Amino acid sequence: MYIIISHIKEVKYMTNGKTMIDLQQEVDTYISQFKEGYFSPLAMLARLTEELGEFAREVNHYYGEKPKKTSETEKAIEEELGDLLFVLICFANSLNISLEDAHDYVMNKFKTRDKNRWTRIYEENRE
Repeated sequence: MYIIISHIKEVKYMTNGKTMIDLQQEVDTYISQFKEGYFSPLAMLARLTEELGEFAREVNHYYGEKPKKTSETEKAIEEELGDLLFVLICFANSLNISLEDAHDYVMNKFKTRDKNRWTRIYEENRE
């Protein structure tokens, strides 16, 4: 299944219909099977930073001026985003934060604080 984002890009949609709550529960079930559990917030931040660096490297290889070395393995940007998402979910779970609530909070902030900051598409089409 595909969805269109901003009328420009075709993106694969999660066909299994998982919600953010489902994702957080799935990660928690996985992590809960280990004695070590979640890493500390500081260690989690380091992991998040590490994964962000790997994501940045892949974006640079795909869209930047720095091609990969022939000895480097190909990794998809999707894989690196997945790694980031996993660590972010671990971070949220370890602090007992609902990412659904965090998302709703930030969307409300953008819809109110920044509601007139950008030119809306429908405003351009009126002229």
